[in-house]
Amino acid sequence: MAQGKSLGIIILVVLGLILGMFSVFTIDEREKAIMLRLGKIETSNFEPGLHFKIPLINNVRKFDGRVLTMDAEPETFLTVEKKNVVVDAFVKWRIDDVPKYFTVLGGDERRANVRISQIIKDGLREEFARRTIQEVISGERAEIMNVARVTADAKSRDFGIEVIDVRIKRIDLKGEVSDAVYRRMEAERTRVAMDFRSKGAEQAEKIRADADKQRTVLLAEAYRESELLRGEGDAIASEIYAKAYSRDPEFYSFYRSLLAYKSSFSSKQDVMVIEPDADFFRYFKDQSGVN
Repeated sequence: MAQGKSLGIIILVVLGLILGMFSVFTIDEREKAIMLRLGKIETSNFEPGLHFKIPLINNVRKFDGRVLTMDAEPETFLTVEKKNVVVDAFVKWRIDDVPKYFTVLGGDERRANVRISQIIKDGLREEFARRTIQEVISGERAEIMNVARVTADAKSRDFGIEVIDVRIKRIDLKGEVSDAVYRRMEAERTRVAMDFRSKGAEQAEKIRADADKQRTVLLAEAYRESELLRGEGDAIASEIYAKAYSRDPEFYSFYRSLLAYKSSFSSKQDVMVIEPDADFFRYFKDQSGVN
């Protein structure tokens, strides 16, 4: 009797433990969850930590609450010139409304990626169709991504999803389109370079003309100053010569003759044809200069 009672207690304890295990569940801080009661959503606002449920009646579904990445397959879009471009993009998203996410998509992340991918492709197709190749490649990529994100976020709210970011990784051109664009870009860059060169040449001519003008002015002023100084020097020299000549005319004449001799016979090869009794040699004959 006592043995049967002990067995019954053990069975009750085991059942209690099993019941307790199925009555407790935990929510990680990286997760979001809903509690179902016979297939219907009962609770969804769970904080991270330990929680309780009724076994066999309540069922808990957990979902990844982190920011997820949907890397879309490269897609071909038409620009406003009807040219094909291949666009490779990715999307950052997360679950915002857990009950709606479960109700609409069944909590299936793969289905969510498919729906988001379609929304992004439709949005990008519309944006690329409004722009030229030049604009989508070099000018308005940031605007395209921003518009695509806002549009995708508004539509994804119906699934309980928040689209955080849309990024275009690469835009490729196909064959002849790529060559035509590169040729056009090369021609544009060549035109800009030629424009810069012509402006530079124009500036160089202006600088050279201004420099030549300043040089001419400086040379003229320098020549004028030199002539003035030379005139003043000649006047002073003439005054000195006149004073010297008036004080001792004979010495002055002798000195001038010596300078003439020195200038005339500066080299051994110099030859002078002149009469010996010419006035030029009078100081050779007599130091007083008397013939």
